[in-house]
Formats: sequence, C-alpha cells, structure tokens
Amino acid sequence: QLSEYELKRLETIRENQAFLSSISLLEAREDLRQSKRPATRGLARWSSVSKELQPVRKSLRLQNKQAEVVPASQPTATQPRVPPMKSLNTEESKLPPRLLELSFESGGGAACAHTRLVVTMEVPSGHYVEDLKEDPKVAPDLERYRATLQTMKITEDRVAKVVTNRVYCAAFHPSGSSLLMTAGDTMGHVGLWGLSSDWGDDGVLLFKPHARCVSCVAFSRACPVQLLSGSYDGSLRCMDVEKAAFDEVYDFGDGLRTFDFMSHDCSTLVVGSVYGDVAIVDRRTPGSSHESLHSLHTNVLSCLHVHPVHKQYFLVAESRTVKIYDNRSLKSKSGPVSELQGHSLRVGSAYFSPSTGNRVLTSCGDDRIRIFDTSERTATPALLTSIRHNMHTGRWLSKISAVWDPKQEDCFVAGSMLRPRRLQVFHENGKEQHTFTDGENVGTVLPVTAFHPTRNALLGGNSSGRLHVFTD
Repeated sequence: QLSEYELKRLETIRENQAFLSSISLLEAREDLRQSKRPATRGLARWSSVSKELQPVRKSLRLQNKQAEVVPASQPTATQPRVPPMKSLNTEESKLPPRLLELSFESGGGAACAHTRLVVTMEVPSGHYVEDLKEDPKVAPDLERYRATLQTMKITEDRVAKVVTNRVYCAAFHPSGSSLLMTAGDTMGHVGLWGLSSDWGDDGVLLFKPHARCVSCVAFSRACPVQLLSGSYDGSLRCMDVEKAAFDEVYDFGDGLRTFDFMSHDCSTLVVGSVYGDVAIVDRRTPGSSHESLHSLHTNVLSCLHVHPVHKQYFLVAESRTVKIYDNRSLKSKSGPVSELQGHSLRVGSAYFSPSTGNRVLTSCGDDRIRIFDTSERTATPALLTSIRHNMHTGRWLSKISAVWDPKQEDCFVAGSMLRPRRLQVFHENGKEQHTFTDGENVGTVLPVTAFHPTRNALLGGNSSGRLHVFTD
C-alpha cells in the first residue's frame, strides 16, 4: 500500500503531464527533434583535396637535447634585405600564365557543363541593342516600385555557396531569360551560379584565374559570353566561354582595384590601381598594353565609375574625396572637372545614377551614405541627402557599399549591420522603401549587393562565400 507522500507524488506527476499535454509541449519537442537544418547548396564545405600531414613538432628541451644554433645571414650589397611578407608569399604572388585554360575547380562533367554554360550566356543578336544605346529609362513610380520589391522573396534553394572564401565582389549576368550570377573571393576564385541550373555543384562552377583577391567583376554587355575580372595581383582577365580560356586583358603589375567600360561596345576600359594610377585600355589593340597611363597623385583609390551617358567622364573615389575627370583632358593634367567634398573619412565607393548620371551615390567610413547632384557640371556639386548608416563591418567582412538599382533611377540598396540581418532599399531623399529579411535563410551580414539590370532580382554576398538571392 502506497504512503500518503507517494500518492501525492503520483498525483503531482499526473497533473504535470496533463498540463504539458494541454500546451502541446511534448508534440513540439518531437517536431523540434525531427526538424533539420536547411541543406547546404553549392560548393562543399570542406575541400576534397587531401592535405599533406606535417610532422608533429616536439620540444628539444623536454627531450634533454641542445637547440641547434643557426647564425642569421646578414644582407649584403648584392643581396638586399627582403621584407618578410614578400619572402613568405613569393610563390602565391606569382601571376598565372598569360592565357589560362577554362579549368573547373569544382563539379563533375566539365565538358557538358561548358557546353550548357555557353548556351546560357549566349544571347540572340539584337537583344541588347536598346541597352547599348543607354537611353534614359522611364522609372516606375515609387508605389509600384515598392509593390514590386514586396514580391521578391528568398527561399532555401536561393542560397548557395559560390566561392570558397569571403565574397569581395559580385554581379548579375544581363540576360533576362535565366538568373546567372558571378562572385569573386579573397583567394582569387571566381564562381558562376545558375539559379535554375544543375551543372557542377547545384548549379555552381568554380574557377581560379587569379593569385590574389578578386577586386572587381563585370559581364560584357556587348558580348555576353565574356566575363571580366580584376585582381590585386595586378591582372585584368577576360573569361571567354566560347574560347574556353582566361585571356589577359591588362597587367598593372600589382594592386589593380577596379575597372569600368568607357564605350558602349565594351571595347575600351578605364582601369584603376590602389596607388592612384589610371590606365585607358583598348581591347582591340593586340597585346595587353594600355593606350595611356595617368597618375592621379592620390594616396588610395578605392572606386572608379564611368558616366552612363557621357562616357568621357569618370569619377574616382580618392581617400576622403570623390573627383570627376574628363578623359580628354587627362594628358594635359588639368585636374578634375568636379570634386565632391564633405567626407570626413575614407570613401569606400561612388557611383553615377544608372540612367542619366545626374546623381552620385557615395558610401563613406564616417557612417554616412551621401547623394550629390551632378546634373550640372560644377566645380563642387551640391549635397542633396546624407543618410546615417553603420559602415563598421570589421576586418572579417567586406565593406558595405550602396549601389543603385539599374531599373529605378532614384533608389539604391545597401547591406546592414542591424539585427535581424537585412538589406535596405532607400530613395534618394533618404526614406527607406523596403527591407529584405528572412529569419530562416538570412542569418549573416550581406555587405556585397547587386540588382539585376532587367529582372526583379537582388543578390547579397557574405563572408563565407554564399550568395543570397531575392526574386519574384
């Protein structure tokens, strides 16, 4: 026979079980056990290449052995002192051969993937005639634009690991038939991801055309089977899918930071280095030399962008200022045409508005996004709007850069440090138009962003090499 205490204990247990059943806690626990993390798409997390095991280091002191004394070699006149970083990274800093085969770093069925990639990137003749004219487009009104942004969502299959390391730059292929994206990382890799493709690793193909960080990527609008990429190793390469090769377009030697097209047929480029040198390159000229080389006498060059209508003008983000130059007067060294002032720290990026170039959008380390009026060519364009935005990403994330939406002349997107993680779209007047967020599929900062030029699609890249795509 049970005691009074045991009977009370059993009664308490029954009451607790009844309470748990009433709130469905046990069912929630089972559902939690059965729930799985979203499957990782794209590249495998760990490299399949087996690394050579290094011998285990043992202490000579613990083994009662004398340490071997090696005298330090003194540099001579014929053997100057070499900086430690240079001596350690000699092999890594060497440039690849001038012409590289289009070898796939990942994914099986290279021949099949190459054939399908050519078909995807090819565009029927005349498809880009209107784009190449660069006529100003009629932007939809803000109400319709906000409604369009609200239809763009992200799902589990719209997140993929495209490169092995931190995404440093990314871009959309201009084709409107399918979504094809590219990303460059800090280790010289360039990845291609077809959202609805099954080639390679879940639609991802990986290449390594550079020895150091890929600083800038762009598809040729005149020849859509070509992808250009620049790197801090100094090389500017063109991936021609039809030729199945990476051809060297230009070699800066070291520190290539950015480039942009100066002609509608994408044959002429302006290339900038971090040291303030600007080269005008004509791809029709045999070899990989420049037409002209100019020094802007600046400490750091972080961004370069060509005017969308008047291609002779281009802007350069130089330390704490943004200057607009005229290509026709560079040889005379007459200086900049305009200078955008008011930045208290280094300017990370600057871009003309996509259709008319009447606005310039800058992102600065002083936690400000600024919009300047460049509709008239004045010495100091007026500041229209200044938006407070956290730019302190730290050393492990790429810098946040605000970029225009090519389909909407007066709106732009920027990554955010706020929680929950998000992408924010602003109007040039400073008002937020929409916030892209998703608790299940967006859990990291997305500092690298880009809008599709014709379709309703937006990408964001993070520090682990993943691209997140919002689309309708």
